[in-house]
Amino acid sequence: MGINIKSIAKVGNYIFIIYVLYALVLGAIVFGFYKHKDSKYLDTHPVNRFYGDSVGQDRVALVEDRYESGLARINFIENANETIDISYFKIDEGLSADIFTGCLLEAADRGVKIRLLLDGSISNLTKMKDIEYALTEYPNIEFKYYEPINIFKPWAWNNRLHDKIIIVDKQYAMLGGRNIGDRYFAPDSYDGEKTNDRDVVIVNTDDENISSSAISQVSEYYNFVWNHEYSKYPSKRLTLNKKEKGQGKANSLKKYINNLRVTRPNMFNNDFDWMELSLPTNKVTLIHNPIERLNKEPWCFYEITNLMKSAEKSIFIQSPYIIPTKEMVDCLEGVNVSPSKINVLTNSLGSTPNVMAFSGYIRHREDIVDQGVNVYEFQGPGSIHAKSYIFDDRISLVGSFNFDSRSTHLSTETMVVIDSEEFSKALEREVQKDMKSSLMVAEDYSYVDNSLIEEEEIPFTKPIIIRFVSIITYLFDYML
Repeated sequence: MGINIKSIAKVGNYIFIIYVLYALVLGAIVFGFYKHKDSKYLDTHPVNRFYGDSVGQDRVALVEDRYESGLARINFIENANETIDISYFKIDEGLSADIFTGCLLEAADRGVKIRLLLDGSISNLTKMKDIEYALTEYPNIEFKYYEPINIFKPWAWNNRLHDKIIIVDKQYAMLGGRNIGDRYFAPDSYDGEKTNDRDVVIVNTDDENISSSAISQVSEYYNFVWNHEYSKYPSKRLTLNKKEKGQGKANSLKKYINNLRVTRPNMFNNDFDWMELSLPTNKVTLIHNPIERLNKEPWCFYEITNLMKSAEKSIFIQSPYIIPTKEMVDCLEGVNVSPSKINVLTNSLGSTPNVMAFSGYIRHREDIVDQGVNVYEFQGPGSIHAKSYIFDDRISLVGSFNFDSRSTHLSTETMVVIDSEEFSKALEREVQKDMKSSLMVAEDYSYVDNSLIEEEEIPFTKPIIIRFVSIITYLFDYML
C-alpha cells in the first residue's frame, strides 16, 4: 500500500490551521477578555511613602548622553569587585554587544560573580546563540532567559521581561530605558539610527546599612525574578560542537576588548566619580509590576496615576510610545492640576522607529489633545526612548514603563521614584533639550507654528504603512 502524499499534506494543513487558531485565541484574543486580579494594591501602598523628611542615604545621578552611557556601563563592569547582576530586554548584535559581553568575560576572569538575565524573546533566542554558548559554562557566570518562547504556551508569549537593570557590589545600581545596542550608545558622528534614552544611577552612601537603601529593593526584586520559575537556564550541558563555538566566541570577544584597549584607550579606565556626579535625595523607591502571565494587575500604572492625582502644580510625562486605554485617558481628567500645566512628550510620525506602536498612538492622539493637555512630538534627530515622569518639580520617575497597555498589563516593568527637588531640576533641564526639538500639537491636531523647529522629513510611504497597520492593530489595542 503506497503512501498517499496528498492525504498527508491535507492533514498537515489541517494541523497548521488548528495551531494558528489555537495560537491566535490563547496568544492574543484571550487578553481582551481576561481580567486581572484585584488585590487592593493601593490600600497597602500609599503615595506618601515616596516622600522623605530629610536627606537620605541614597544619591542619584542622571546619565543622559548616549556615548557617555556606554562608557558608564564599561566603568561599572571594570570596577566591580564581587558581584554584577544584570537584566535586559534585548541585546542587539553589534559593537556595543561585543564590548558589553567582552567586558563581562574579563570581569568573570578576575573572579567577579555575574548573573545575566535576558528576555526569552525570539530575537534574543536566535541572535544570542554564540554568546549563549560562551556564557553557559563560563566560570563565575550564570545566564538565564526569562520566559523563553514555548510554541505550546502562546498565552506566555506576551509575558516579556522589559527591565533594564545593572547592580554592582550592592553599592551601585543603574536603571533606565536603554537596551544594549549601538543605537543607544552612538556618538554624534555615528551614521546609523540613533536613539536617545535615559539612565539613573543610584549610589548607596552607607555601606553598613544596605537594607535601607533603594539598592536593596532593586536586589530583592532582581533575586525574585531570577529565581522565578519563568526564568530558565538555556542549557546545563553543551554538545562538543556548541562548546567549541562558545569557546571561540569568548576568545574572540576578549581579543576584541584587548585590541580596543590599544586602539581606543579612552573607552576604558574612565574616572566616573559617582559621588561627585550624583545629587542628594530625600528618598528613592523602586516600583515594579507583578510577575505573572496573562494580564497583570497594573502596579506601576496604579502608582503613577496615584502620583498624578496627588500632584497639585504640574505633571510631565515622557514616553516614546503612548497608547492609552480609555482608563488611562480618563486618569488625566481626574487630576487636580490644570490641563495647561500637564505636558506630554512623545515621538512624532517622523521620528518614531516603531510603526506598530505609532499605529496605536494615532488612534488616541486626538483624545489626548482633547483633554486640553500640552502634547509635544519630538522631531529628531533620532528618536526618544526615555520613560520619565515629573510631579510638582519634586517627585521624578525614571525607568522602563511606557504609557501604553503593554507596559501596564503585559511586561515586567521597573521605575525608580525619586524624591529630590535637585534631581527634578536636573531632569527638567534635560527634558527641555528634547522639548526644544519638538512641536506642540494644536487644538485642530496640526502643529502650532514654530519657525525655530523643522518638522521631521517623512518618507511618503511611512504614513501609508502606519495607517494600514492601524487598521490591523485596531482590535488588539490592549496588546500594543
